[in-house]
Amino acid sequence: MRPRFLPLLALVLFTVTAPAARGEDAFVIKPYLQLGDAPASTTGDLALLWGGADRETAWSVDYQVPPESTWKKAEAKVFRRIASPVVPAHRLYRATFDGLPPGVDFRYRVLNGADVVFEAAAKSRKSADQPYRFIAVGDIAQGSGAQKEIAARMVLEKPDFLMVTGDIVYGRGLVSEYRDRYWPVYNADQTAPDVGGPLLRSTLTLAAPGNHDIGSRNFDRSPDSLGYFLYWDQPLNGPKDGPYTLPMTGNEAHQKAFLDAAGPSYPRMANFSFDYGNAHWLVLDANPYVDWRDSGLRDWVANDLAAAKGATWRFVSFHHPGFNSSKAHFEQQEMRLIADLLEAGKVDVVFNGHVHNYQRSFPLRFIADRDSDGKMVRTRDLVPGTWTLDKTFDGKNRTRPDGVIYLVTGAGGAGLYNPEQQDKPETWQSFTDKFISKRHSITVADVSGPNLTVRQVAADGSELDRFEIKK
Repeated sequence: MRPRFLPLLALVLFTVTAPAARGEDAFVIKPYLQLGDAPASTTGDLALLWGGADRETAWSVDYQVPPESTWKKAEAKVFRRIASPVVPAHRLYRATFDGLPPGVDFRYRVLNGADVVFEAAAKSRKSADQPYRFIAVGDIAQGSGAQKEIAARMVLEKPDFLMVTGDIVYGRGLVSEYRDRYWPVYNADQTAPDVGGPLLRSTLTLAAPGNHDIGSRNFDRSPDSLGYFLYWDQPLNGPKDGPYTLPMTGNEAHQKAFLDAAGPSYPRMANFSFDYGNAHWLVLDANPYVDWRDSGLRDWVANDLAAAKGATWRFVSFHHPGFNSSKAHFEQQEMRLIADLLEAGKVDVVFNGHVHNYQRSFPLRFIADRDSDGKMVRTRDLVPGTWTLDKTFDGKNRTRPDGVIYLVTGAGGAGLYNPEQQDKPETWQSFTDKFISKRHSITVADVSGPNLTVRQVAADGSELDRFEIKK
């Protein structure tokens, strides 16, 4: 009599020995562009990442720079292995496009064995003397229809790179949420307002961490926490040591799996800087657990900006705005603590998220109140003090601001905050010049040498705000 378990055994053997997936089915995550750990380079170097199944696979990457017809080989290596009880284990791969001429269009293809399974076009990083366009926006992947409309608009604006101002993925920045709400929209195969678009495969994307990205560290509640430190490949030139992060809690095996995968990215990648074109960028962790009165942090910011004295432009991005007129999150403006450092470092524009609308400040300077010991006052997350405003700057006829311009650009897809305030300027703080809270939108910036043009653009392409800075 034949044993009853043989049919099941045969099925298991067939499943194990079946041929590896080919074509786009081979991907757990389709290819996407990252900066990698090359903060000061203004050459065309870029990193390409993608996810595959947790098995040995003969991946390779070729790239071609027209008008050359030959394909060059970019070595593909396992970047990290991601394993959690929530999603199947998978491997994240990385290949580097080295030595690309700056600002050129190029093509790349990903091969699985001998089969070409993915192709896309991209653009290398711009040099200091080339014009470029970037988009800044935050609070994006909430799973809303507005998110898809904004994603399609970003593709249509054809940026050279995208800066996400935090809250990349809702609600807790989990690996599983990236799979459901991030990759399918921003790396879709077609561009449509009800789909999203193929942004990530062709556009360099960077991000500051928000509270929904790295604020949840309970590995009992969420074994796949802190996806930010797993899926992003950004410079690791931030502060090395110090009380700059929250402790992890919960299941120790899940914590270890995360730490093994994240490697040196955790927690250092929460703060970093990089150069693009003729601009220097500083990206910071603005979550309330970070005390920006800390001397080590302040010294790092001051030294980083001082070292960028050769840059024409200096931009800063962090999630929680220091200057916000919305009733939502009004109490969370602790990043005013570094206003003096940004002014001393000659920062031009600060890009924030967290508040789900658009706000533009007048150019301003801020002096924080201090206690009897000379330490800046922080009551809960409010920082009292005095601001000085440049109301002569209009961004049209007067284009040389005296002070730092702070932009809240958090209308990227999550539910809008305080639409009732848009037409009631009496509810705004005196530092607020523009307040648009009834429409989702993105910030589109064009840089050409000493000239900067910033537009706030709605999902349908209409212009909501515009200003220029000329040096």
